[in-house]
Amino acid sequence: MSSALVTTDLQDLTLVSRGKVRDVYRTSSESLLLFVATDRISVFDVILKDGIPDKGKILTRISLFWFERLKDIVPNHLVTADIDEMPEELRKYRDQLDGRSMLVKRAEVIPIEFIVRGYLTGSAWAEYKKTGTMHGMPLPDGMIESQRLPQPSVTPSTKAEQGAHDENISPDRGAHRLAGQLIGSELYSGVAALALRLYSTAAEYAYSHGLILADTKFEFGLIPSTSDASKDEVILVDEVLTPDSSRYWPLDQYVPGKPQPSFDKQYVRDWLVSVGYRKGLESGPGGNGEGWGVDETVIQGTRKRYLEAEAMLKNERAEA
Repeated sequence: MSSALVTTDLQDLTLVSRGKVRDVYRTSSESLLLFVATDRISVFDVILKDGIPDKGKILTRISLFWFERLKDIVPNHLVTADIDEMPEELRKYRDQLDGRSMLVKRAEVIPIEFIVRGYLTGSAWAEYKKTGTMHGMPLPDGMIESQRLPQPSVTPSTKAEQGAHDENISPDRGAHRLAGQLIGSELYSGVAALALRLYSTAAEYAYSHGLILADTKFEFGLIPSTSDASKDEVILVDEVLTPDSSRYWPLDQYVPGKPQPSFDKQYVRDWLVSVGYRKGLESGPGGNGEGWGVDETVIQGTRKRYLEAEAMLKNERAEA
């Protein structure tokens, strides 16, 4: 097993941003960017010191799988994941890029994460217990943890800068935000409808392969329309339906009324809380500024869960 690639070093390229997982670089084309999925892992919007070996490659493979399956619902930003088809200046970094990079279309990113929930869990369950609502929307009385919702719902969140926390927002407020400006209900409603279609299609497929897709987040961008230069076209961007951005549960172990075993980052979240993490200690144990490390058992357990989720989706045997 390879060691974790936590930070890329592409010296001749201009780094655009270093996110929670992805490093983004400029290319020789103004209309194209290079996305590199590192092995960093973040929980509670905190990047942990230790990476998960091969995580970036697993996320890239899963995203490519879903981009292909969902492309008839909405186009996406993928140009190629083949190093040999990328601009020449990128190929010399093959050792860092192979299997974990995508050449993508540059887009104006809509700064809302379109979270689609099909089950009552996570922050939605925490809110429901207090107020009987989910993102301010009333839900039926008497629901229990991990219960399937009456229908999938879009619960938007602001897209925070690195080091800041995403903020849950009501659908009404979500309809009025783009690049710091109001986006209007028409754009919001159209994109929210796309997010629901994507979720429903993916959830049905996952269910048929032994996985419950409890919730997921989608991100979208705008590019000039190829058919009408005066209009923008909505495309799917970033990663899609990976264990980093989604909650996958094993169908054969699903029991409503309690937390579920999962193939996502919840395993790491639970471990971090068990060793003392709480709000205010983002910089490390005791607030020492050194960051949070990850126990080797948790590293291997997380890698195993990600591989199992990929194998189930693709009907493959999980790697060792």
